[in-house]
Amino acid sequence: MSVVVSEVTRRFGRETALDRVSLEIREGTVTGLAGPNGAGKSTLMRVLCGLERPDSGDVLINGWSVRNRMQEIRRILGYLPEDNPLYPEMYVREYLEFCAGWYPLPNRRQRVEEVMAQTGLGQAGHKIIGTLSKGYRQRVGLAQALVHNPRVLVLDEPMTGLDPNQMAEMHALISELGRERTMLLSSHNLHDLEALCGHFVLMHQGRIQGDETLERLRLQNISLPDWFYRNTNTNHAEPVNLQ
Repeated sequence: MSVVVSEVTRRFGRETALDRVSLEIREGTVTGLAGPNGAGKSTLMRVLCGLERPDSGDVLINGWSVRNRMQEIRRILGYLPEDNPLYPEMYVREYLEFCAGWYPLPNRRQRVEEVMAQTGLGQAGHKIIGTLSKGYRQRVGLAQALVHNPRVLVLDEPMTGLDPNQMAEMHALISELGRERTMLLSSHNLHDLEALCGHFVLMHQGRIQGDETLERLRLQNISLPDWFYRNTNTNHAEPVNLQ
């Protein structure tokens, strides 16, 4: 299921967070979203998920507009926000069953058990979320994004705060998920994006500053960090033409 962003602008008072942003995330691909702090990455993801309404432009997910078809979109889209809001007083299984109740699933308890196993939470269902490590809380957040088996995944900084072992486990899980889903993944760690994504979108000052594939960057002998630096190091950076 493809995601098409067309000329989206989003303002907060006098600040323009997104300035005529257009991009396409092709079906069955993992696209990395990179950019400095304040570039507009999280705002773009919130627009995709219907949490922010664009002032102009539109987003089509599976051909449905976020302006008037969010009920249908939410059934096929999973979202892990950067701050991963959870209910710390709830048990893991209890929380996931609560989240599963948002969707018309035929067997919610069975699906919760499946997604717990998939995200490595099989032995943690009886634990209180507030007692979990950062890595396990990230797993719970990812499990809630997957509980309805969405075809499109939007993951905002899913590796934040993880230790090296937890990062390796999360990499393996995201790689597995990316084989069957359309995914948009943001991270400040360019090595994470390089390891997980085949396509990269670079944002700077609310605009798309670059749109490249890993293959094209390698053909030009340009690393992802170098491409990032060239496009974002000045206040008036111009895109590098790699065509």
